[in-house]
Amino acid sequence: MALKGKTAGFEKVVKMIDEMIGNLKTEQGDDDQKKAYCEEKFDATDDKKKSLERSIADSGIAIEEMEGAIAQLRDEIAALETGIKELDKQVAEGTEQRKEENADYKELMAGDSAAKEVMLFAKNRLNKFYNPKLYVPPPKRELSEEDRITVNMGGTLAPTQPPAGISGTGITVLAQGAPPPPPETFGAYKNKGEEQGGVTAMIDLLVADLDKEMQEAEVTEKNAQEDYEKLMAESAEKRAQDTKAITEKGAAQSQAEESLAAEQDTKKSTAEELMGTEKEIHALHGECDWLLQYFDARKEARAGETEALTNAKAVLNGADYSLLQVKRHGFLRA
Repeated sequence: MALKGKTAGFEKVVKMIDEMIGNLKTEQGDDDQKKAYCEEKFDATDDKKKSLERSIADSGIAIEEMEGAIAQLRDEIAALETGIKELDKQVAEGTEQRKEENADYKELMAGDSAAKEVMLFAKNRLNKFYNPKLYVPPPKRELSEEDRITVNMGGTLAPTQPPAGISGTGITVLAQGAPPPPPETFGAYKNKGEEQGGVTAMIDLLVADLDKEMQEAEVTEKNAQEDYEKLMAESAEKRAQDTKAITEKGAAQSQAEESLAAEQDTKKSTAEELMGTEKEIHALHGECDWLLQYFDARKEARAGETEALTNAKAVLNGADYSLLQVKRHGFLRA
């Protein structure tokens, strides 16, 4: 009746419809912004989570490798230290053996020299009686300054003490034991010259044997000393190298342990950051899951509501024509 009589308008209703349509657009805009925000945050936090997980995995691999390297360095240092101890033991044993060999050498040389002196002394005594031309007299007594003064003054010198040792020879090395009996001769001697010649020849053979033994001992001693000196030089060089290696490996171990501690701290802080990111993702799910799940339905519903409001507004603005169209399609309701 109001429409037919044109006594009233629908300005207030149209205004309310416009406000409702505006509210729907505002709500949809808010949903659009919220959806974009949620999708962006989910993408960012998911990428961050994956990056942190990769970082933790890389740190785990690095820590495992560092621990292996440190264990290997420890084993190598222990092996070097054991080697140095064994080397020192070998050097000590080699030194002790060298001392014993040298003592044996000196004892042999002293004994052979004493025996040689005894034989040469005996040969010289034989020459004194059987071959005076080859006899070598003992050195004359050297007078001291005090003795010369005594003689010049007409005094008499004290008698010279007879030499000690074997039969007054002055040879003391073999003095404690009686000399062995002379070897058997090659038969009865016909005269003293032949006897002296046979004994002298035998003494020369014995002296030659002693000389040969002493020469061989000198060569053996020289070679042993050279081998010992070579061993000591090589051992000293090896010990210096191993000591240097221990120092270098110790420094490498310390550096590796520092790197390991730093990597462990990095892994720990990364794990804490990952926990924070997972909490953030959990909060985003609570904030965004409902909206993302029903976003399309809400948008479709708003679109339908907006269309209905727009149609209603059109009906109200075009009264007769709109009413007829609405009535014809059965949309008019009391």
